[in-house]
Amino acid sequence: MPLVCLTDFQAQARERLPKASWDFIEGAADEGITMRDNMAAFKKIRLRPRYLKDVSQVDTGTTIQGEAISAPICIAPTAFHCIAWPDGEMSTARAAQAAGVCYITSTYASCTLEDIVASAPSGLRWFQLLVQPDWQLNKQLIQRAESLGFKALVVSVDVPVIGKRRDDLRNQIDLKANIKLCKILQSPDEAKAVPSSLLAAMNAFFCWDHIPWLQSLTRLPIILKGILTREDAELAVKHNVQGILVSNHGGRQLDEVPASIDALAEVVAAVQGRMEVYLDGGVRTGNDVLKALALGAKCIFLGRPILWGLTCKGEKGVEEVLNILKEEFRTSMTLTGCRSIAEINRDLIQLSRL
Repeated sequence: MPLVCLTDFQAQARERLPKASWDFIEGAADEGITMRDNMAAFKKIRLRPRYLKDVSQVDTGTTIQGEAISAPICIAPTAFHCIAWPDGEMSTARAAQAAGVCYITSTYASCTLEDIVASAPSGLRWFQLLVQPDWQLNKQLIQRAESLGFKALVVSVDVPVIGKRRDDLRNQIDLKANIKLCKILQSPDEAKAVPSSLLAAMNAFFCWDHIPWLQSLTRLPIILKGILTREDAELAVKHNVQGILVSNHGGRQLDEVPASIDALAEVVAAVQGRMEVYLDGGVRTGNDVLKALALGAKCIFLGRPILWGLTCKGEKGVEEVLNILKEEFRTSMTLTGCRSIAEINRDLIQLSRL
């Protein structure tokens, strides 16, 4: 039976993966309320199509941080792709390059940054930094990513500690303990010099005061991932960062926060066009992508569905997931009368009374 939508890949991936690996990918914090809300919130938004337009030509192309992408559908940072497929992030990078979209590589990638770059040399890559307690290690990671041609630094701000993920605790899974620092540091000698426990910890001291320090280390645009409120969006503007990725970490950190799509309008209003705003969390259909853009997102990033595709068919599965969503999005644009990304606006949507 052909896989025709993202949830088809979800069902097949669940059958293929061991329970502990599946629970890790699908896991949520505490009761999983936010994870479920991420998807349900999209369904409370209705579309307002405009007809009798010439939609014989529809262009899904756009830009993020000045770089062209084929559609506003990119890949969010997720860890340990080798759980899903032997080639892990190398396969993901090749699929992103083939699809013409951006791939944000996680600090906790299971392949070396060199191998990821070599596997897709012309792909658009951003690097996600999960800030570590060792500031020298953070400096090494940032400068290493920049030297390898990553085009932006995506700093996760919502992980001062790891959220309580009940399934991982029940399964006694501890993937972080198996991270090999040589995967991301420059050489085996550097890896030996850094205790392996460092990457198993987060930096609870990281705060707004450290943003200028990050900016001093790199010429890359800095994107803050995890902002959910007007107040933090205004502080992001004050600190002269280049973008915000509205995200609740896929419901894996603090439970019972707003769904990403529900937080988006507040952040967009606070930013007032002074930086690009993106979204991840809960996107499963082309209509979801259209709704996010109508509410002000420049682009959406996919998390779990990428791992579903990787589990099912490796690189080809990720390509299929991206292409299915791109085609659904093109259909959504066509059926609502949008011939280009520029024609997508707030008038296309209404909140449902459901």
